[in-house]
Amino acid sequence: MWCNSIELALFFNQNSVIFADFMKIKRLFFVALIISLITIGCKTAYEEVRTSNDPVKILAAANEYYDAEDFLKAQGLYELVIPFYRGKKEAEDLFYRYAYTHFNIGQYILSANYFNNFTKTFYNSSRKEEMAFMSAFSNYKMSPNHKLDQTPSLQAIEELQYFINTYPSSPRIEESTQLIDELRKKLEEKGFAQGKLYYDVKSYLAAITSFENMLKDFPETAKAEEVRYLILRSNEQLAKHSVYEKQKERLQSTIEACEFFHDKYEKSSYSNEVNGIRKHCKNALTRFD
Repeated sequence: MWCNSIELALFFNQNSVIFADFMKIKRLFFVALIISLITIGCKTAYEEVRTSNDPVKILAAANEYYDAEDFLKAQGLYELVIPFYRGKKEAEDLFYRYAYTHFNIGQYILSANYFNNFTKTFYNSSRKEEMAFMSAFSNYKMSPNHKLDQTPSLQAIEELQYFINTYPSSPRIEESTQLIDELRKKLEEKGFAQGKLYYDVKSYLAAITSFENMLKDFPETAKAEEVRYLILRSNEQLAKHSVYEKQKERLQSTIEACEFFHDKYEKSSYSNEVNGIRKHCKNALTRFD
């Protein structure tokens, strides 16, 4: 009798747990169903417009999404009606907004292309100057870290300079100039890093060439003193590790680099070291007398 009571209690306890789990699953299913219905309802509103085949309705909805900053949905709807409105009065505003949808979701390659196309398609538009700037600015946004390939930076500089030359009275001239300076600074950092890498791996001839090109491209660089110091150090190491036939010429090159450095940077923190290198090279030259 006592065992039967225990078994009965265990039975009801197990079934209570099963029932509780069932109700929990039921509640989760109900919540998931509500969320799904809400999601389906939201999609339906967009899909209803998208599949309506009504260009007027689609354009109006695209503009609403654009104004609400839902640029991805606006872009999708604009793409549907571009063929219909091409050549019509609504086309200019449509292409204007369509280009910006790409920019605002970070599709800078496409936005640069569409901004540029706008300037060619709507040649007399009052927005032409703005779109020319945004084409260049899209390229600026693609400019990577100075350690990476700087082709986008060069393209952006070219377009920004073209904008400055084409619209000299534009209120965006100052910003364009600042952007060019920023990009050139990045190119300068790239040039220095490249030369320093060659120097660090003891590829001294490549380091000299790279540093000299940097000074040629960026004569006003704040790193000029350090760069010229690294050039003469590269010359010194190149002479030191050269075959006998080339040592004399490279020792002379090092001495010339030291003398140029001394004349240009008399109060440099590198002066004592540079004088020591020059003295050492002059002593080494005596072997060739």
